[in-house]
Amino acid sequence: MTTDALSPTGRSTIRRGKDRARTDRAELYNLLDGGMLCHLGVVLDGAPLVLPTCYGRDGDTLYLHGSSGAASLRAAEGTEVCVTVTELDGIVYARSVFHFSVNYRSAVIHGRAVPVTGDEARLHGLRTLTEQVAPGSWDHARLPNRRELAATTVLALDLSEAAVKVRSGPPGDDEADLGTPGVWAGVLPLRRSWGEPEPCPLLSPDAVPPAHVQSRTGPIA
Repeated sequence: MTTDALSPTGRSTIRRGKDRARTDRAELYNLLDGGMLCHLGVVLDGAPLVLPTCYGRDGDTLYLHGSSGAASLRAAEGTEVCVTVTELDGIVYARSVFHFSVNYRSAVIHGRAVPVTGDEARLHGLRTLTEQVAPGSWDHARLPNRRELAATTVLALDLSEAAVKVRSGPPGDDEADLGTPGVWAGVLPLRRSWGEPEPCPLLSPDAVPPAHVQSRTGPIA
């Protein structure tokens, strides 16, 4: 049963920079919903392996996918994994190099990656992933056929064990450095935006960017 608050466990408790910890589960959802890329950490052949991959969230479930032939996905099936999502918001310039930092929002999720079985459930997971990364595309493009579905592994990760950490604002310089003449300090914000759609060279002449693609041009929220 999920609540409105994160309930830290031993491994999801933030110990360094406790003032940056967030306890509202809504902040976890907002961060995940605004992102598209995570890093999946598994143990493969006795060694750690961290891979970037797309994800999708539906309620308190995070969906991951990949080739059914990928050793990393086979290593993750039914085992404890760690997934991280980070959004960089800016570079923090301080008066002392020691206090340089970044403004960011991050989530670390622990749990058992459960293989999703059954065509209906797997298609739901894949739809969630597709709509997270490319909203509107599930109803626009061809859906997976049986061969493609068989070649794809879908994993579900429960979001009950997660930590969220956020840094924002100006540098935290030592008081003795505040009066240093001629040294600039502040934040250089990071702004991201989508560009104009670039058509595939093999595109049919009558095909134009659909509304769900055109609507994404411009700044990323």
